Amino acid sequence: MGSLRGLATPFVALGPSGVAVRTRLGQLTTTDVEVLRQVGTHLGKLASRDLRARCRDGLDHDAGAWAVRKRELTPESSARWAGAITKATHDQWALARRGAHAHVQSLEAGVRTLEDRLSLPLGQKGTKHAPGGYRSRREWHAKARRLHVLEDRLARARADWEAGRVHVVRGGKRLAHARHHLTDAGLTEAEWRERWEAERWFVQADGESGKRFGNETIRVTPDGEVSLRLPAPLAHLANAAHGRYVLTGQVVFAHRGQEWVDRVAAHRAVAYRIHHDTIRARWYVTASWQKPVTRTVPLATALAEGVIGVDMNADHLAAWHLDLHGNPVGNPRRFSYGLTGPATHRDAQVRHALTRLLHWATTSGVKAIAVEDLDFTADKTREKHGRRKRFRQLISSMPTARLRARLTSMADATGITIIAVDPAHTSRWGAQHWQNPLTSTTRKTTRHDAASIAIGRRAQGCPIRRRTAPPRTHQSDGCGHRTIQAGPETSGREGPRPRIPGPRTRSVPPDTARTRATRTPNTVRDVRSEQEWVQDPLLLTE
Repeated sequence: MGSLRGLATPFVALGPSGVAVRTRLGQLTTTDVEVLRQVGTHLGKLASRDLRARCRDGLDHDAGAWAVRKRELTPESSARWAGAITKATHDQWALARRGAHAHVQSLEAGVRTLEDRLSLPLGQKGTKHAPGGYRSRREWHAKARRLHVLEDRLARARADWEAGRVHVVRGGKRLAHARHHLTDAGLTEAEWRERWEAERWFVQADGESGKRFGNETIRVTPDGEVSLRLPAPLAHLANAAHGRYVLTGQVVFAHRGQEWVDRVAAHRAVAYRIHHDTIRARWYVTASWQKPVTRTVPLATALAEGVIGVDMNADHLAAWHLDLHGNPVGNPRRFSYGLTGPATHRDAQVRHALTRLLHWATTSGVKAIAVEDLDFTADKTREKHGRRKRFRQLISSMPTARLRARLTSMADATGITIIAVDPAHTSRWGAQHWQNPLTSTTRKTTRHDAASIAIGRRAQGCPIRRRTAPPRTHQSDGCGHRTIQAGPETSGREGPRPRIPGPRTRSVPPDTARTRATRTPNTVRDVRSEQEWVQDPLLLTE
């Protein structure tokens, strides 16, 4: 036990800091679509040029360079369009920068693993915490070649990181790569071109508090009317005053609609993005705004009504309700989801599973859900798990970040607190201490169900094991109560045998009822006895 690392303290996860809702922009005329295409194409070219300038500056960029770029874009668009483009450029550059840092860390982990395994003798067995040597000389040679490849990649990645170079593709690297493999992507050249142009359009604007309806560039009224402030070169397309174009179609936000209306009516900042889905041939409007982070409740207050422990898996969520003392209540629950198909389908599956989990927590009266603080960043490399390709695919397919973000956001709306715990050994210790005791002829407890109990107990501060060891002197209550699951004041707890009043002797008084009723003699055949054994409790004796 001394070799185990220290466990992190459970903490209450923070709520979401923003809201984003999307709705369809329907009833558009041919003129509306053409105006949106021209605006998106024109601003997309400006965004591509600005991103190229930002990448050229690298680490030498400062506020003065930002102001210069914005002044260069203003004559070809407007001050507000230029501000939206430069801000989006900075966000995209920062995201690429974080991705480059994660790539360097992944390469470093792979190089370390290969160096450790190559230094071991051939055929040396590994341990639970470290892999062993390679099994053959051929495999050793192949891994040595791969080590040189990773070292070259790491050197280039470090050089890019130190120089501030990032690799960004507006429209997406995957879609750009599909241009050279149209048959595998199932696209024609015309379909790819349409999707590529739509992804590179730029029709989004940040909100401004105090301005009319919270946004001067893309304005949406509480009634659903959408209008745009056209860039300077496209001002001749305006159909309203002040160079604006009013779309024919109107929008209605079904999700958080009243919250959006209250915000717009109060002229508070709301950011909008208009984009085109080429697969469905539909236009959408996304509204987003910031909100103050919900004040977290103390951990003890959140656990006052018990907790629901949730174990995240590749295809389902295993959950179990624990009472205030860490005892499992009722039967375990499983919320399945599928991670096949397009990204929208996978996201819908995750949201549906979380909706059912939160509904069950609400009906159970629980105010807290405990989840593992999982991070598989260092566990996805092929060098760490070797030939275990299916296991690497398993942990890579688990949407841990998406589940955590979705659960935190959805739980904030229902008033349920999310508690993050250390994931160390929850599956192993849960199966060791809880799987067999909770398995019966009518209930089969899985390893994942037992892990959910371990997660919930760790959030409550209870040990995962069911009981502490009995005193060494004797296995009685002479050294104190042996169970830690319930306090002395809890009724029905395990404790000493209660004292039964009465004489402490085996002699039976004359008025005591007989302990055996009269039975039919054994000599009478084929006659069933209607009597039954009657046994009184044993009397306490000296």
